[in-house]
Amino acid sequence: MALLERAQWYDIARSTEWTPRYVTQDELFPPELSGGEGLPDEVWSTYDEPYKVSYREYVDIQRQKDAGAYSVKAALERADLYNKADPGWISILKEHYAAVAVVEYGASFQESRFVRWSKAPGMRNMATFGMLDEIRHGQIQLYFPHEYVSKDRQFEWSHAAMFTDNWVTLGARHFFDDVMMTRDAVSTSIFANFAFETGFTNLQFIGLSGDAAKAGDFTFSKLIQSIQSDEARHAQLGTPLLQMMIENGQREKAQKMIDISFWRSYRLFTVLSGIPMDYYVPLDVREASFKEFMEEWIVTQFMRSLEDLGLSKPWYWDIFLRDISEHHHGQQLGTYSWRPTLWWNPAAGVSPPERDWLEEKYPGWNDTFGKVWDVLIDNFANDRIDRTVPGTLPVICNVSQLPIVGTPSQTLRDISLVHEGRRYHFASEVDKWIFEDDPERYRHHKNLIDRFLGGDIQPADLGGVLEYMGLGVVGPGGDDAHGLAWVETYRKQLAKAG
Repeated sequence: MALLERAQWYDIARSTEWTPRYVTQDELFPPELSGGEGLPDEVWSTYDEPYKVSYREYVDIQRQKDAGAYSVKAALERADLYNKADPGWISILKEHYAAVAVVEYGASFQESRFVRWSKAPGMRNMATFGMLDEIRHGQIQLYFPHEYVSKDRQFEWSHAAMFTDNWVTLGARHFFDDVMMTRDAVSTSIFANFAFETGFTNLQFIGLSGDAAKAGDFTFSKLIQSIQSDEARHAQLGTPLLQMMIENGQREKAQKMIDISFWRSYRLFTVLSGIPMDYYVPLDVREASFKEFMEEWIVTQFMRSLEDLGLSKPWYWDIFLRDISEHHHGQQLGTYSWRPTLWWNPAAGVSPPERDWLEEKYPGWNDTFGKVWDVLIDNFANDRIDRTVPGTLPVICNVSQLPIVGTPSQTLRDISLVHEGRRYHFASEVDKWIFEDDPERYRHHKNLIDRFLGGDIQPADLGGVLEYMGLGVVGPGGDDAHGLAWVETYRKQLAKAG
């Protein structure tokens, strides 16, 4: 019997629906889990996913992707990348795998909630493939770093990081819980699929893929290319929902969702992508800066997606454009200074040639962030290592859960408010606006400083804090990626100057 072409049966199969007889529509799709209040019932059948695939086609494509990634890994296993690659690049691998692998597995639960709770048959169908995607991403990104564990215990964080209370983990987990796990299906898809995946996973997967190939790490490059092709597909889940909301008089609600999720995603990626791109990637293979990548992939391409939908730029656009030139530089200073609290060895990235590159990409860097590095370098060059690690804890933003930073002597300030007797601190007016929009969502969370001051961490000293965060338990904490070899140039300059 001749088989039908997919186009001849797909629309019939995807729109197969049933009429509940023993429960009401709201019992089958509880509004607090399904979302989409105010959208007429007949609208859900119009959800038209832009990417269509059958299960047979999906399995065949995924098998080919896995075969390609695993075969490249097998072919290059004797290349001894761990010992030959720049230590800064190895730190990128440690940061990426620990921050992403288990989160990908968590994303499969996000997709499974669409499968169960979405009122749109087409979305339930597409999310089934998205769920399988995320399981594959979790598995492959746990398997690839496993070979390094016997060489370097910091790679154990690939599996363990998301189960600890490390301060970086607290920030990442707070974000992913907010956008993936605690909202209704419609809101989650707009927050996670449209804003996070369409807008920002390109930074991590396309940007790092190019950097990996230039750094000679073809295994990692092939791996994340394989993942990004899946992300590009299920990232499209949110676009038809936005169209449905806008066409049914909910444009303002859709715009607010974009504004919140865009800022929250951006701030996380300043640490996850911004620091590695501008400080860890070896200088001889570093091309585009984080700012340039943001301008190409976010300012231009993501904004075009918003315009196509009839949505506007977020209200804080001017703040965002200024922020992409400064925020990640402040986070680099903070994370490097607090290097014992990291699960990777941060690269300083401030040798004389690297400072020239930073000044070229960010005019004025030497007169602002460079001045702070001058103090650190002077202490390193004069063997005052103890003065290069802060003696106090940072102030942490109650929305992003990241340290509050800014351009020294220009934009560094704490923005706070008192809500029901408790003072909350924010890294920007945007973070404060997000909190004020829904204080019940954020007010109960305790960041690392809240836990320390509240007596949750014992003993209340540096050793107690490090153990609480898993440092020395899961694996050793961080130190300079290059063993401070880059300081020698400055030491010679000081000796020559007398």
